[in-house]
Amino acid sequence: MTIFLDSELSPEERREDSHFQVIPVPLERTVSYGSGTANGPAAIIEASSELERITVGKEPCAQGIFTQQPLDCTGDLPDVMERLAQRTEAVVKDGKLPVTLGGEHSLSYGAVMGVARALNKPIGLVQIDAHADLRIAYQGNKHSHASVMHLLAQEGVRLAQFGVRALCEQEMESRAHHNVFYKDAEALVVDNIHAVDLPEDFPKDVYVSFDVDGLDPSLMPATGTPVPGGLGYYQALRLVEHALKGRRCVGLDVVELAPDGNAAWDFTAAQIVYRLMAAC
Repeated sequence: MTIFLDSELSPEERREDSHFQVIPVPLERTVSYGSGTANGPAAIIEASSELERITVGKEPCAQGIFTQQPLDCTGDLPDVMERLAQRTEAVVKDGKLPVTLGGEHSLSYGAVMGVARALNKPIGLVQIDAHADLRIAYQGNKHSHASVMHLLAQEGVRLAQFGVRALCEQEMESRAHHNVFYKDAEALVVDNIHAVDLPEDFPKDVYVSFDVDGLDPSLMPATGTPVPGGLGYYQALRLVEHALKGRRCVGLDVVELAPDGNAAWDFTAAQIVYRLMAAC
């Protein structure tokens, strides 16, 4: 099995008890436009061997990176979510950090719920995304990629959304109902904003969910639902890094890469994963 950052890790840095636990989740069940997310985790892992050890002056791999076996994504979606929740719950209970690679965004429900179960305390979620994902049972499926944040908000997870630029009336109402904090793409991009303070009452334990379609399609076209007017590469990362200041990152996922044969996009996603490791 190919492992994340395989070309750079020493034997000690790839041990099973490493700090960063990479969980590949090749899930593609509810995509509603472009396809290919099932191939995302493998593409990210393959591209990661071309990364350098140092990013923003840090060396996350020195804490160790272990790549787990890919999650079994067959069967009913609630069963898939529970299998993933058990994985992330076990990682957090062991004092490690789960790094889930998607796959479609619906997987975040399982990943986050496992973390929440392990911590047994309120957590917040920082989301980079072109979409609010607050629809209710989109296309008849409550576990749709377009409904994942609705499910998490219902579970009491506090949301902070950055980069959204495509949403419906139902999602606007849901934002108000669930007290969602947000700064949408147009304001962020036009005013070149790279740092936004979270509300004072936002939880100190934070999970990061990075949908690659949060980036502008000129930087990341290999995704199922590209939307113009997206965030810049450094802008998106710095928004996350600033949000984590004074808080603890308890897990992360990078989702919705749909490889199209151009390795540049796979490498971009891999670099995002590694940079987020450095932020945690």
